[in-house]
Amino acid sequence: MTYRPTVRGRRLARELRRLRELQGLTLQDVADRLGWSRATVSRLETGQTRPRDVAELLDLYGVPSPDRDALLTLSREARQMGWWTAYVDVFNGTYVGLEDESSEIRAWDAQLIHGLLQTEAYMRAVIEAGRMLPSAADVERRMHARKQRQALLDRDGAPKLHVVLDEAAIRRPIGGEEVMRDQLSHLATAAERPNVTIQVLPYAQGAHAGLDGRFTILSFSDPADPDIAYVEGTMGDVYVESAEAITQHRNRFERIENEALSPAQSVRLIAEAAKE
Repeated sequence: MTYRPTVRGRRLARELRRLRELQGLTLQDVADRLGWSRATVSRLETGQTRPRDVAELLDLYGVPSPDRDALLTLSREARQMGWWTAYVDVFNGTYVGLEDESSEIRAWDAQLIHGLLQTEAYMRAVIEAGRMLPSAADVERRMHARKQRQALLDRDGAPKLHVVLDEAAIRRPIGGEEVMRDQLSHLATAAERPNVTIQVLPYAQGAHAGLDGRFTILSFSDPADPDIAYVEGTMGDVYVESAEAITQHRNRFERIENEALSPAQSVRLIAEAAKE
């Protein structure tokens, strides 16, 4: 099974890199001292860890307890497999694992209803149209995986979800008029949840801050885990983690949010569109 680094894996990787740099060691220095390849050390600093390897690194860096014990515990937790690892053929990259551990999700999309808020019929229409899958079984598997992902909003401690949609996303009749009416009604109902905020950026806004494309910002409850911006594309996904780039994405989302209708106005527009 393909290994998927989680939030804990990323946190551990950052700490291992920090400890190495404090010792003034290069990747090659560490590899030479432990009899490893440079690639092995690099993998450990990108989240692909095993507790016994981490223990050797901590011994080399002279990390005492209780810090040593905490990092070894973190390495064991990072190896635990989440539900999404059963769908390695469906989910590319690490996004779903990161989303699953997030405390807040902020997303902008000009084309589609957010995946966490899609009805089954809408979901099917999107998957069939966009993925060009070879069989009905492939479609069903993707749908099952997406429904598993949607359970995130129903569990205790569910993250806050703030979605801004372009008006085009609620006007395009994906799946046909009946499917779209049900989807919009579902969207209006979802907006009643205390942890869900939905806004619509109206056509009347004209040029706006979201013209460069959709993106998602994930935030986490532990201050040790910085925000991550995720940009999905047909040629591959990009994870943005530098402080400067994250600030730019936060500012962009704030501008889009301010240009959009208020949550109350947005729900009214969605409800009206569902009746059309």
